[in-house]
Amino acid sequence: MSVLLEVSGVSVSFDGFKAINNLSFQIGKAEMRAVIGPNGAGKTTFMDIITGKTKPNEGRVLWGDKSTSLLALSESQIAQAGVGRKFQRPTVFEDQSVAENLMLALQKPRGPLSVLRFRPERDDHAAVADMADRIGLSDALHRKSGELSHGQKQWLEIGMLLAQDPKLLLVDEPAAGMTPAEREHTTALLVEAAKTRAVVVVEHDMEFVRRLNCKVTVLHEGSVLAEGSLDHVTNDDKVIEVYLGR
Repeated sequence: MSVLLEVSGVSVSFDGFKAINNLSFQIGKAEMRAVIGPNGAGKTTFMDIITGKTKPNEGRVLWGDKSTSLLALSESQIAQAGVGRKFQRPTVFEDQSVAENLMLALQKPRGPLSVLRFRPERDDHAAVADMADRIGLSDALHRKSGELSHGQKQWLEIGMLLAQDPKLLLVDEPAAGMTPAEREHTTALLVEAAKTRAVVVVEHDMEFVRRLNCKVTVLHEGSVLAEGSLDHVTNDDKVIEVYLGR
């Protein structure tokens, strides 16, 4: 497996509390990974470190073929390097149509002048139509995003991230608040995305994790407690004790 992201020996403390404690983690270039663990296990801080929002006290975060240190880059530089993050609550431009949201997200030069001068071309419209088809929103292209269901907004936001063609997609609890049909579609979207990039899904819903059918990393007190298939980790005595509580 060629490694895309390697986190090694990372620790971070807030007011003396170790949120992340000697954490090591790696993921390949086209791999799906689920990250689970109890509240306070460090899942959000882990994503904050990868995206540059939080700088660790020690450790390394290496990226890509050249093993670039992400710790030396700003949040925007990390995003430009190919790390996309989707938070739990969807953040779409509600007054804009689905098509306009996707058009805004297309990977284009981002300087102030180029944004002002941007005029969509035929290829851009085709890319938007293609992405809408992939995320299941072709019928809603001209609807205002504020009118979409919760699940549809989540798909739109995933589509907006995919339009930027990230190498790594970090997704926080995508299944929360979705209907069974929406969850099924979300599973398919993420599984498809992981064929061409790395996808890390932080999730509490074990049924959703099972559908992703991928390697699972269990975090506890800021470090990796167990790793392997869902069946492997859910049968681990330590995981049962701290998380599943059977």
